[in-house]
Amino acid sequence: MSLHIYDTASRELREFRPQISGTASIYVCGATVQGVPHIGHVRSGLNFDVLRRWLARTHERVVLVRNVTDIDDKILVKSAQHDRTWWDWAFEHERAFDDAYEALGCLPPTYAPRATGHVTQMVELMRRLVDAGHAYAADGDVYFSVSSFPEYGKLSGQRVDEVHQGESELTGKRDQRDFTLWKAAKPGEPSWPTPWGDGRPGWHLECSAMATEYLGPTFDVHGGGIDLIFPHHENEQAQSRAVGDGFAQYWMHNAWVTLSGEKMSKTLGNTVSIPALLEQVRAPELRYYLVGPHYRSTIEYSPAALDEAVTAYRRIESFLRRVVERTGAVDADGELGEDFVSSMDDDMGTPGALAAVHKRVREGNTALESGDDAGARAAASSVRAMTAVLGLDPLSERWSASAGRESGTSRALKALVDRVLADRVAARKERDFARADALRDSLLAAGIAVEDTPDGPLWTLKDS
Repeated sequence: MSLHIYDTASRELREFRPQISGTASIYVCGATVQGVPHIGHVRSGLNFDVLRRWLARTHERVVLVRNVTDIDDKILVKSAQHDRTWWDWAFEHERAFDDAYEALGCLPPTYAPRATGHVTQMVELMRRLVDAGHAYAADGDVYFSVSSFPEYGKLSGQRVDEVHQGESELTGKRDQRDFTLWKAAKPGEPSWPTPWGDGRPGWHLECSAMATEYLGPTFDVHGGGIDLIFPHHENEQAQSRAVGDGFAQYWMHNAWVTLSGEKMSKTLGNTVSIPALLEQVRAPELRYYLVGPHYRSTIEYSPAALDEAVTAYRRIESFLRRVVERTGAVDADGELGEDFVSSMDDDMGTPGALAAVHKRVREGNTALESGDDAGARAAASSVRAMTAVLGLDPLSERWSASAGRESGTSRALKALVDRVLADRVAARKERDFARADALRDSLLAAGIAVEDTPDGPLWTLKDS
């Protein structure tokens, strides 16, 4: 089976066939850099990072564009509230997003264009739309005429007669269903010159112009959160296809991260920031939590669910380190396994892929317990190969370096506990259960709880 992805536009699984043989092209709607990133923001970046890694196995080149919206109503409001220039505020938070993506192991995008750097391309797209009768100017604003494009609503399923763009009614629109391509200049706001007057770009125009600039008039995948399907992605598709561009051939949308059943958002005040979470758990553990569920399923955030992800990741990590300690370095070139491949090819099924990883971990632990070092090494190599696809390989340079930044106290504690646990495993193999129990009790008395699992013993501090 080849990769099949759920296409929002057709509402069905479709086999992935790139426009250019050997090259896969992806455009992902990136951040509007108005504040500190939270896990709802970065989930999209992580999901499409996994897609990129999976496509890289079968394509010579994967081009991923993730834009930055650095001019927007919200940015202007926030910067004014903090008595900062808009560009200063935007750049500070652009860096915060970059730091979050990097901390969680996202490969850097091929291109990361800023909206403000592509006004020329936006003006050209507006010119094409106006000339074709799909857009018009009114008092310095420029609008897209929804009624001029019969296919409007096909992506989102919106009925054209029920469309509401969420924009102010007090405008020069000919039809309230129309949406803004360009906003006329206002006192104190940044502006750029155009044939229709000075102003600044509308949100939807930005992405069409940047996607076309870097990926061409027709490209493979357009991705983003489900909250962008309407109006943002519907409007992108309309303005691009109205001028004859093929635009995206597949639309992929990831679900929300929710808190108490509501979408995580700054407006609602129910966000969990990346910097705050990285003070509680390690970066690969947080990545595991966010890429483990299927990208189209909602994640209901809770500390308990995060703890479960941490425990699951540490089972993988513990197995690999046990193999390395016993047999030496293990490569990451092992077999992926049919169950892993079939899960990933079925619309990026990461839950099934991780189930395949843990199955292999259990097989590897069984091999270790029976003294089958060759079998354990083969399992470890396979586990490394699978977790590398997900950006989670504990022995990779990326995450080994992360583990190496633990405090000296943490490293010393881990070394001592691992030594006691190794003695306990040896005692149990010799059926000296009294000694094994005594070792466990000594750890418990020191505040260290031990859990025996199919993946080997796991320990935690009782206060953590």
